[in-house]
Amino acid sequence: MTLDRVRPLLPMLLALVFAAAMFTLAAPHALGAPWVCGLLAVLALVWVALQPPATSRDDTLPALAIAIAALGVLLVARLSPDLAAKQLLWLAFSLVLALAAGPAFTRFRVLSAYTYVWIVVAIVLFVLLALFGQEVNGAKLWIRIGGAQFEPVEVIKLLVVLFMASYLAGTADVIERTKPWSLRANAKYLGPLFIGWGVSMAILVLERDLGMAMLLLSTFAAMLYVATRRIDLIVGCTAIFAGAMWWAATHFHYVQARIAVWHDPFRDPYGAGYQAMQSLFSLAAGGLFGTGYHAGRPDFIPDVATDYVYAAYTEEWGAVGAIVLCAAFLALILRMLAVAQRQPDLYAKLLATGLAATLGFQVIIIVGGVLRVFPLTGITLPFVSYGGSSLVTNFLLVALVWAISGERRKAPE
Repeated sequence: MTLDRVRPLLPMLLALVFAAAMFTLAAPHALGAPWVCGLLAVLALVWVALQPPATSRDDTLPALAIAIAALGVLLVARLSPDLAAKQLLWLAFSLVLALAAGPAFTRFRVLSAYTYVWIVVAIVLFVLLALFGQEVNGAKLWIRIGGAQFEPVEVIKLLVVLFMASYLAGTADVIERTKPWSLRANAKYLGPLFIGWGVSMAILVLERDLGMAMLLLSTFAAMLYVATRRIDLIVGCTAIFAGAMWWAATHFHYVQARIAVWHDPFRDPYGAGYQAMQSLFSLAAGGLFGTGYHAGRPDFIPDVATDYVYAAYTEEWGAVGAIVLCAAFLALILRMLAVAQRQPDLYAKLLATGLAATLGFQVIIIVGGVLRVFPLTGITLPFVSYGGSSLVTNFLLVALVWAISGERRKAPE
């Protein structure tokens, strides 16, 4: 095997060494049969090894995803041992899907031909969620199929990015030249974009999943600015969203309760504020260096493996560990943005930017909610929180950006 074939495997090998070190900390049998971990290592290496031989990619992207996901499995094993084996199986399924989607992602520019298909599928998923979704903590987030649960909004966030990248790639230059006061021209070229985005936002608000609504707004604004550099559009859509949030806050008891807990979780310490209050105790107990793995009591936090996994991690790994985790996310997002910056065409640039923004804003929203910068929403911490839908979607997101990063190798002189 030549050096050119071995070099792409090195970041993944380092990530697998880190994963093995993390898994040794887990309680015996918490991760199920040992062969499952071996299968994960094989799948991760095959995923990287099967990239097109004539191209070079940013192989740090899948390695960072594996490293963060391994830490997530360790946290789930600590917080809810009965869910750890399931999380490992979801991780294996995510890698299988990334492998299967590899050839299609290599030809990712073909996706731009299906502009309106993406938003139509997204709206169909919204309708199915409204009709058959199960309400969890005041929001409709899940569809149950047999014994499995599926979270459609995780897929919808990718579909919205695909739609916006395709549409803006063909109209960005016209939108950029259009004057803000030219209402007819703005309606002509921005109409389909705002209709697709507006319908998604309206349904999200009506289904009370405001965390995903905030995520879509942030992604929409980032992609629109990169494509057009028009500040007035960003201000306008932000004002519209603020109005929608105000309406939801004045009409939905669920939203009002979230805001009340954000303002003062100690007002109802044994009721609505209990979860947030225990999270604050976990953050305070962690201090600078943490209590140590298995030495804290994050199990006092209800639903800790999903909503408050960042608080549980900070309690046992401390502020230093929390900074390291955030730095890993930052490294992943910055490398994704660097991939976007290197792209020669607008579609690839917008697609990579939108995917990076989706991942980045998701981390900001959930970490900021746990730290009480703003009200907590139902968004999960990517790769870390328990949940198959989130894990699968985020691995597909990284796999797509990894494919976009491909560049043809230069022939040796």
